[in-house]
Amino acid sequence: MAVAAETLPPVAAFALVGVLGVGAQLIAWRLKMPAIVLMLVAGVLAGPVTGIFDPMREFGALREPMIAVAVAIILFEGGLTLNLKSLQDAAKGVRRLVVVGAPLGWLLSSLTLHYVAGLSWETSAVFGGIMIVTGPTVIAPLLRSARLSRRPAQVLQWEAIVNDPIGALAAVLAFEVVTVARASQQMSVAIGETALGILLAIAVGAAGGFGLVWAFRKGRVPEYMKVPVLFTLLLAVFAGCDWVLHESGLLAVTVMGIVIANSHLPSFEELRRFKEHATVLLVSGVFIILAAGLDLSELSALNWRAAAFVAAIMLVARPITVFVSLINSGLPWKERVLVAFTGPRGVVLVAVAGLFGERLVSLGVADGALVGPLAFALVAVTVVVHGFGLSPMARALGLTGAGTPGLLIVGGSRFSTGLAKHLQDSEIPVLVSDPNHGKLRGARRDGVQTYYGDILAEAAEHRLDLVSYSTLLTATDNDAYNTLVSTDLAHHFGRADVYQIARERDTQTRHALPATLGGKPVFRDMTYEMLDRHMRDGWRFRTSRLTEKFTLDDWAAEYPDSLMIAAQRKGQPMRLLNTGENLKGQEDMRIIHLAPPQDEVEKQQNARAAERAAPDSDAPSGA
Repeated sequence: MAVAAETLPPVAAFALVGVLGVGAQLIAWRLKMPAIVLMLVAGVLAGPVTGIFDPMREFGALREPMIAVAVAIILFEGGLTLNLKSLQDAAKGVRRLVVVGAPLGWLLSSLTLHYVAGLSWETSAVFGGIMIVTGPTVIAPLLRSARLSRRPAQVLQWEAIVNDPIGALAAVLAFEVVTVARASQQMSVAIGETALGILLAIAVGAAGGFGLVWAFRKGRVPEYMKVPVLFTLLLAVFAGCDWVLHESGLLAVTVMGIVIANSHLPSFEELRRFKEHATVLLVSGVFIILAAGLDLSELSALNWRAAAFVAAIMLVARPITVFVSLINSGLPWKERVLVAFTGPRGVVLVAVAGLFGERLVSLGVADGALVGPLAFALVAVTVVVHGFGLSPMARALGLTGAGTPGLLIVGGSRFSTGLAKHLQDSEIPVLVSDPNHGKLRGARRDGVQTYYGDILAEAAEHRLDLVSYSTLLTATDNDAYNTLVSTDLAHHFGRADVYQIARERDTQTRHALPATLGGKPVFRDMTYEMLDRHMRDGWRFRTSRLTEKFTLDDWAAEYPDSLMIAAQRKGQPMRLLNTGENLKGQEDMRIIHLAPPQDEVEKQQNARAAERAAPDSDAPSGA
């Protein structure tokens, strides 16, 4: 039960939202748990359970505009991820889920609301339209933690983002019909105004996107002003369209994002990364605010019908919608099953449902008051079920990356081929990429998976499923290219998992690079030529397992001249190593190292044994 609490100062309230939201995501990352679940729990604990934070008390009339703007930015960022070239073989499935799935989902959701939840037809039609939304704010964190294969991930992501504004507009259309029926207005006028607002939103969103692209390409906006101009235009497009027709602003900003995503802007990556960072903050903030604003008394008013409604949506309405929509879509049955039983709801559903619930009540539709609690119940259950269940279901269907995170090596060489072959024999996924076809000859001969092409090219992004690889090593004979690849892909892999072999002249001050460029140093700072010389001299890769009986000191004594390459605990990502790495006290770990030829090792071992057996030259001869 909530306890009475004084109103927090506005700055403290904003800080609390940030700490709870970002803190929940950080803890979830450390514990490998679904971030959405922890954010939901954090918001409920801070709000209705303890009463420390009440969004209506702290923010008042600003609460709804804050959520609306945050949702608009989230959807715009989602639109920025929808590059048409990335669809490829998933395009047909996505198109069917939008064209067939949206109206069918509206119908089945409305029927479920009326016959299972017991709502009136008016409320069911409005709420059923909102339920077309599958939650882009939830899908993104789920896909990030579940590591799905590329195609099902694309289908879920595109469906969530594209259907999001469609669901909001379906609710607008249904609400207009209810309003006309109760106010005795002309149906044709209401529907005409709604259609005009939708067309206007599409036109304004497209015009905003094309106008921004033109201004950026022509140099009409300086670099330091591009993000502020983008942000301001986004707010203007959203507010203008929403003023004409409520909820049409969501459609406008989504269209604007898609236009920019497919424009091939040179500065697109910078814009997208800024929006990603903003979205992480906004998703966490909105979830905390909505969960903290929950009224437990409203939830307590729900009966068994609410539980039956949630179950029917997840186990009947959603699967039927997906299976019917994907008939003859070309998607394998396993991917259809995964998509059919993955339909989490999120921020947009709760925000829009609460708004229309209040509007229905104002029109005299009594059961409109149940829309908000039912929406939150559906969100809570789907977030928890899919948050914990998506990864196991995907693994059971074989639709995730490999169980052991692998290594992507950029650069074909004797060293890369030898390392890749050794890792592959150890059942660690590995891929060798090089823009030079001839340098991949050795890897192909040894049966190593290869990719011929520039890893930075757009084609590589669409053709390669990088979900199986958690670590990047750049090891070509071109130091500048290694630095470029390491810097560009650091955002995807994380800077802690991007490694680069030493540059030839990196020790000279005039050639040293700042820490913001390139990857982490590795392999005792050995250059391409040094590593290649070792391979020519007959050095080979070996694996040693550290145990309580065979410690790191034992390994160092047995292989004093070996070059330590990597260390890995079972089920964890492989860590490439450099000079000074501390592995002491870590048993049950395997070490991959590059060892001198066996005959050389034997010579060294014999020499050390002879030294130990020889008498001390300083000892008295007659002692």
